[in-house]
Amino acid sequence: MSEVIFIASARSDGNTRNIADFTANHYQIPLIDFNDFTVDYYSYTEDADRDDFIQLVQKLLEYDTIIFATPVYWYAMSAQLKTFFDRITDLLKQRKDLGRQLRSKNMKVICCSSDYNEYPEFWLPFQRSAEYLGMKYLGHVHSWVEDDEIPETVKTRLKTKWE
Repeated sequence: MSEVIFIASARSDGNTRNIADFTANHYQIPLIDFNDFTVDYYSYTEDADRDDFIQLVQKLLEYDTIIFATPVYWYAMSAQLKTFFDRITDLLKQRKDLGRQLRSKNMKVICCSSDYNEYPEFWLPFQRSAEYLGMKYLGHVHSWVEDDEIPETVKTRLKTKWE
């Protein structure tokens, strides 16, 4: 099964990227950075092809499993990832040909927060979105970084969660 990590963070070189890089290296899977694309906010009047969103979706659809990697901002996913999820509406209205392809995909999530405290409500938008889109939700890993290092506890979680 082919997998890709899709990192959506305000910083391409922050803690979430460190977590994503560690995971990508461990599983030998590619990483796609949201910040390498221009994706506008959802608009009721705009065309889906106005930016890089469709190109980004086409890249993600090449894989069986999409692992969303996001920092935790105010108990929620990053604004970048929320923008991506909002734009999925384009796939339900204007580009149904692409939206239907999500039905055969799997979703995993990695979040990176400031500490080990985990909030179960954080995962709800991912679980419900996967359900709505017909994707299979395969679970999640809560992670954090201490003094610019990934703690061994987190490394173990990332290495063993989906094996």
